[in-house]
Amino acid sequence: MQNTILKMNKIFLKSFFLTIGFAFLYFPILTLIAYSFNDNKRVMVWKGFSFRWYGELFQNEQILEAFMISIKIASLSATFATLLGVMIGYSLVRIPKIPGRPFFIFLSSSPLVMPEIILGLSLLLFFISSNHLIGFPSSKGQLTVLISHITFSVAFVAVIIQSRLSSYDRNIEEAAQDLGTVPNKIFWKITAPVILPSIISGWLLAFTLSLDDLVVASFTTGPGANTLPIVVFSKVRLGLSPEVNALSSIIMLFVVIAAIIFYFVNRSNVQK
Repeated sequence: MQNTILKMNKIFLKSFFLTIGFAFLYFPILTLIAYSFNDNKRVMVWKGFSFRWYGELFQNEQILEAFMISIKIASLSATFATLLGVMIGYSLVRIPKIPGRPFFIFLSSSPLVMPEIILGLSLLLFFISSNHLIGFPSSKGQLTVLISHITFSVAFVAVIIQSRLSSYDRNIEEAAQDLGTVPNKIFWKITAPVILPSIISGWLLAFTLSLDDLVVASFTTGPGANTLPIVVFSKVRLGLSPEVNALSSIIMLFVVIAAIIFYFVNRSNVQK
């Protein structure tokens, strides 16, 4: 009887701490979603339930344009960062005798711990100096933001690929090589499918980092290249906007849908 009571107390405490943790994490987000349906223009004064701000959001050309720019830059930067990150991670793991290997590993991971304000300032100075020296890029815009996002996203992808390849059993490749498979075919038929989930994870992480970035983009952006975080931040500085709440709710909806899809896909793969 006493063991049962102790077990129930442990379950209660674990459930309590779990509830407190999730409430601390998600209560502000749920509050934001709830007030996105507020009919009052004063965000924190409830007037009534309405979809008014969702309609006005899709009529706001500034936010829609910034959203499209962010999606385009995030997609391109994630793609290029994934390609470069895979090459860097693969090379650092598979070439153990490369001269100065620890130094290159440090260089590949240093953007992970570097403050964004320093990274943004250094990129700004780089673009200014490159403009004076070779005339490229001629002005700050979408290209400079794209290059900046690729720069700090590569490190995240490279670390993910290194981690996956470090725990990868190379005996499979050696067995395929003993059977006469050429190295290029070994990579595409064996190695690439094994690290494919890590490649996808790296792309998604790079996409999220680019879509979420504010500090670096504020240093390197220019006319016609305002990303969504910059537009949202500029609106929040002038006061809370119900349209921003509606936009955040829509983004959260897409995140939840993506998480559910990932859960069922991962579950089906585990069952197989």
